[in-house]
Amino acid sequence: MKKLLTFALASTTTLAQAATVTQPVDYHIDGEVFQGMLVYDDAITEPRPGLLMVPNWMGVTDNAAKKAERAAGSDYVVFIADLYGKHIRPVDAQEAAAAAGLVKGDRALMRKRVNAALEVFRHEAAPQLDASRLGAIGFCFGGTSVLELARSGTPLGGVVSFHGNLDTPTPEDAKAINTPVLVLHGADDPYVPPEQVNAFEEEMRNAAVDDWQLISYGGAVHSFTDPTANAPGQAQYDERVADRAFNQMRLFFNETLEAGSLSHEP
Repeated sequence: MKKLLTFALASTTTLAQAATVTQPVDYHIDGEVFQGMLVYDDAITEPRPGLLMVPNWMGVTDNAAKKAERAAGSDYVVFIADLYGKHIRPVDAQEAAAAAGLVKGDRALMRKRVNAALEVFRHEAAPQLDASRLGAIGFCFGGTSVLELARSGTPLGGVVSFHGNLDTPTPEDAKAINTPVLVLHGADDPYVPPEQVNAFEEEMRNAAVDDWQLISYGGAVHSFTDPTANAPGQAQYDERVADRAFNQMRLFFNETLEAGSLSHEP
């Protein structure tokens, strides 16, 4: 794995002179180049937990970096995973659907790329990272991806899906889940209908997953954390629900990312 040494300062200075840093990171999977991005507050020098973040179907973008900054705050180091490859950067929904569909249609490939990004994060991240405390979050397509990361059996401090699809072609793999799971779902999401939610709940029960939660936000649809989403009744930002969801994420990780714990022990 190779780290790109270019640094890009991306945000503003606060009263505490805190600056959010965004740092591109090049890495390789099977000889192919991928480029993720570290996002963290460099005013905090103490080691802190890390969150692997899989963005929505647009991939590694400025919008994804802004969402990573919101998730990171001063509490976490965030690494945005690249699931497409460095030279695949969708410019519209049609290109995003093609890129995401290729990965979503091959869950073994999805798991491989998410796990590879996690290893890059674990071994090549900022010195502020406490690599013994890692979780994962994902948005839309990324939510699906982090659930597949959990189903792959990777030990973590927890995974959080924000308005992600919950279906999987191999629900029996949930028996391998070795991490707490939190799903944050829009109750009126047309892309994740009640039948899919019910199937996910049955999947968790049938696999006897030790620690899982599903929170359904009334009136919310797809992409409720994305300020750029503006398709009423389909995919639309909801500031109140977004605030609640990010707060719930923090409560979850405050509990699960205990010092030195990478996995959930029943």
